[in-house]
Amino acid sequence: VQLQASGGGLVQAGGPVRLSCAASTGAFSNYAVGWFRQSPGKEREFVAAISRVGRRTYYAESVRGRFTVSRDNAKNTVDLQMNNLKPEDTAVYYCAARPTVTGVVYEHANDYNNWGQGTLVTVSS
Repeated sequence: VQLQASGGGLVQAGGPVRLSCAASTGAFSNYAVGWFRQSPGKEREFVAAISRVGRRTYYAESVRGRFTVSRDNAKNTVDLQMNNLKPEDTAVYYCAARPTVTGVVYEHANDYNNWGQGTLVTVSS
């Protein structure tokens, strides 16, 4: 499956941004999806994950309560709503997907075998 992330940009601290990940497959409900981010000089880190039909979600501690991941399998999209953004949220955000038949969420980058190209979010203070 091919993934395309969009929605990044420049935002002031405290503001919201909504990212979207669009998949090329018509069977997106067979894929668990995760969001990751990478800042300059840092390793890629987990942000959020959602199970294949959206019943389960999981968040990194640093974003819990501020970010919400959701999906619309009819539209083959997974969104990441980011609120109350902080300068430390500045990063390139990637969506990733992996086929699954279970309702499990995956938080490790190595669990995923399909990656989008990334979208930059810059939070100014």
